[in-house]
Amino acid sequence: MDNRQDTNIAVELALLVALATLWGGSYTFIKLGVATIPPITLIAARTAIAGLLLLIVMRARGIKMPTDAATWQRFAFQAVLNSVIPWTLIAWGEHHVDAALATILNSAGPIFTFLLTAVVTRHEATTPRKLFGVVAGMAGILLIVGVDTVHDIGSGIIAEAAIVAATICYACAAIFGRSFRGLDPMAPAAGSLLAGAAVLIPASLVVEQPWTLSPSLSSVLALFALAVFSTAAAFAIYFRLIQTLGSVGTIAQAYLRVPIGVAISVAFLGETLSRTAWIGLACVVLGVAAMTIPAWRQASVKTS
Repeated sequence: MDNRQDTNIAVELALLVALATLWGGSYTFIKLGVATIPPITLIAARTAIAGLLLLIVMRARGIKMPTDAATWQRFAFQAVLNSVIPWTLIAWGEHHVDAALATILNSAGPIFTFLLTAVVTRHEATTPRKLFGVVAGMAGILLIVGVDTVHDIGSGIIAEAAIVAATICYACAAIFGRSFRGLDPMAPAAGSLLAGAAVLIPASLVVEQPWTLSPSLSSVLALFALAVFSTAAAFAIYFRLIQTLGSVGTIAQAYLRVPIGVAISVAFLGETLSRTAWIGLACVVLGVAAMTIPAWRQASVKTS
């Protein structure tokens, strides 16, 4: 019995690392994709492909997609916060900054989520450890962006600000996403992706005229990897882990994907980080970990 339980835990932890790798690798896929595919077109294709794949998975699992207009309006609003704006900002930002830097700046979602819930909804308990996490994470972001501002007030700093803005969008989406209670978690994921595609595809046709493009093979392969693995497969793994490890355990990927994402961009894109960026990376990982590990420990004690 214990051996079977240990095996199950090992499988779930392996899936957790896989999830962190898939999401961490998405920044490298985006960097390769935007080399010859404009941002809106890249993200339009990403949302359409991933949304359709999740819809197929839902059909296979017998999960029905809601059909009422009110739910789809919420899907559309969630899409704006969780994919249309942030994914486009990140894709545009990676035209000007390295994937490794984007990984670090975009990893502070739990920190901004805590700040927004503490200030706006006021349902998040404030503890010294969480406050330390906020200070450490914000210090890491300001260290990276602030130093770059001193050296170069140009497209680089604007791109970094865009990626931070995308992170704030994720935080808003996380808060709004709690309104989908009662639905299978895969339904809002697929619904918001399809709603996002419905917005992004017309925008791509008007703004970027994709039929005029000549994307490279590496960009096309990166797009499909981004949609299939870092979006559809990642969501499928994420929702499984929510059921097996719980939301608190699953959030551990938030700090695992930062070093993994940076390592992937360094290994496959040949990127390098400045000493300041490495310090910022350490601060952000420390901050996010400080806000998630304590709750995981408490949850583990309760179930043991």
